[in-house]
Amino acid sequence: MVLVLSAGCGGGAVPSASPESTPPSAHTPVRGPEPRTWPEVSPTPQRVSRIGQDLSVPGVVRLHVGKEVDQPTTEVVGDVLRSAGASQVDVGDVADGKTSDTNTLSVVLGTLGDQNVTRALTALGTPVPSTLPAEGYVLTAGRRAGAPTVVLTGQDADGLFHAAQTLRQLTGRGAVAGVTVVDHPTVPIRGVVEGFYGRPWSFEDRMEHLAFSGAMKMNTYLYAPKDDPYHRDRWREPYPAEEAEKLAQLVRQAKRNHVRFTFAISPGQSVCHSGEADRDALRRKMRAVHDMGVRSFSVALDDITPLPAWSCADDLARYGLLTEATFGQAQAELLNALQRDLAETFADTEPLEMVPVQYSEVVNSPYKRALRELLDPRVRVMWTGVGVLPSAVTAGDARRAREVWGRKVLLWDNYPTNDFNGSAGRLLLAPYDRREAGAMRELAGVLLNPMNQAAASELPLFTAADFAWNPAGYDAAESARAAARRLANGNEDVVRALLLLIDVEHHVPDPNGDPLRPQAPELARQLDGFRAAWARGERDAALTALRSTAQRMIDARSVIHDGVADREFVDDVDPWLTALSLWGRALSRTCDALAAKAGGNTAQAEAVFQEAKELADQTNGIRTRPGITSEPGVVRVADGVLDTFLGQARTL
Repeated sequence: MVLVLSAGCGGGAVPSASPESTPPSAHTPVRGPEPRTWPEVSPTPQRVSRIGQDLSVPGVVRLHVGKEVDQPTTEVVGDVLRSAGASQVDVGDVADGKTSDTNTLSVVLGTLGDQNVTRALTALGTPVPSTLPAEGYVLTAGRRAGAPTVVLTGQDADGLFHAAQTLRQLTGRGAVAGVTVVDHPTVPIRGVVEGFYGRPWSFEDRMEHLAFSGAMKMNTYLYAPKDDPYHRDRWREPYPAEEAEKLAQLVRQAKRNHVRFTFAISPGQSVCHSGEADRDALRRKMRAVHDMGVRSFSVALDDITPLPAWSCADDLARYGLLTEATFGQAQAELLNALQRDLAETFADTEPLEMVPVQYSEVVNSPYKRALRELLDPRVRVMWTGVGVLPSAVTAGDARRAREVWGRKVLLWDNYPTNDFNGSAGRLLLAPYDRREAGAMRELAGVLLNPMNQAAASELPLFTAADFAWNPAGYDAAESARAAARRLANGNEDVVRALLLLIDVEHHVPDPNGDPLRPQAPELARQLDGFRAAWARGERDAALTALRSTAQRMIDARSVIHDGVADREFVDDVDPWLTALSLWGRALSRTCDALAAKAGGNTAQAEAVFQEAKELADQTNGIRTRPGITSEPGVVRVADGVLDTFLGQARTL
């Protein structure tokens, strides 16, 4: 019944859409016969097609806004147009969006049901969808009666905001791409759960993350940091005024970015399930957070050790001996009472979410049976997969989880979290992978538990957002490159350095540190190629290629430091970049030693091999920064690949 691993688990928000509402077209891959002639868009849209020439952004742009368009969306569109060269953006009502002269760009912004928007789409020759799934949108840029016009329409306000984020990516060098985009998410709940152990993210980290989530069309942030005392150990106590104000600011930031802020409370260590005093304490905490603007709540009952006795006499009297079945009954009754309270007291709240004690696997148990049979069907259950750190999530896994819980579960994916023993000394930067697209039909959604390093987490989270929006159109390697390009602001030298960093930090560990995915797959391929070429006698060419790799490793730190504007990211990854440069120097000297050995100078070769070893040994002194990573340790770089090659080089 107890899972002993520090990577925890929590709950997320429940948008109104469900996977059943997604039409078959949502699973049609984007990549088809039409070559892409427009800027890259992430997450990958469901459908993009070229309809004409790009539209230049003139000095004056007229923005026609429908009544259901919110201020953040209007601001994003205005900022995009000004960044593209507009010196004046006039904002008016959508009803005024009639054909303009050919020297003025008109931008029409409104929901799908707005007849003015429908007319604008029709005039551009864009078929008007009768409906779209929640958060869906259409963006089209063309000419009506010769006048350049861009139309953004959404199924709802969220869809309009997503359309604005797509416009941001399709606009550059003074022009808007002449395309039509018809798009919507495949997975209804997509986001992040801050649920790791160790130092929680800072207020600034969270504010930046919520902006990143909005840009990446993620719609959920679940606040569940294990080391926030008012979330877990001191859950009955109200937040101090200063902390409460910070939470309220985060809620406002989430709303501006169309992200649902879900507040989790974790009372399981001490709660009296049937006691009115503790139920009242939970109600008070939720009411206080509701006053801050929160409309989504989760009760996290993970990572607790069931005691040999109940926490209170009331539970013993009501449920009798503590067993899996009675524990499940007690939790179900507590959660059902809270769900009723939320529904009756706050009509604007989402259904309650919960994290069970047994939050992984698909094996039935008395505890799961009790929750399946007794828990209010409105309550969402979270699940980490077939393990706490599953190597994969298949459609079959998700289907069995749905059966054992009696409802669709919300996947709490413990990637890329690095708060457990097996991740000591590691960044987990591999792109999101080994989650089947078909599993998404069986799940309520996907939330990822990130690393202690908030900025560095954005690399893998970018790829996860890409997957969750459009699993069928997802390509892990392409998504990783897009994530690197975003950080590099298009500088290809910086992109290559970032991809090298991603590669040498590709190892995804299990609880014991053993690999769930191959470490440094590209570097391993290069080293295998070197060994083969060396064995064939093509030694000069092999050394030339390997020296180039070593130099890129040496240079990566300075290239990323100079080329990435996000200083928080640079600071997060700096220990690993420092170690990578040392490993690069060790590899370079190994090349020198191999060259000497090939030339018959054995003594020189041995001396240089020893220099290489000493450089590699210096990396043992590079450790994660105290107080940042939950599990500290020696910084790991391509371990099992690079160190193995250097150890074997003498025998080549």
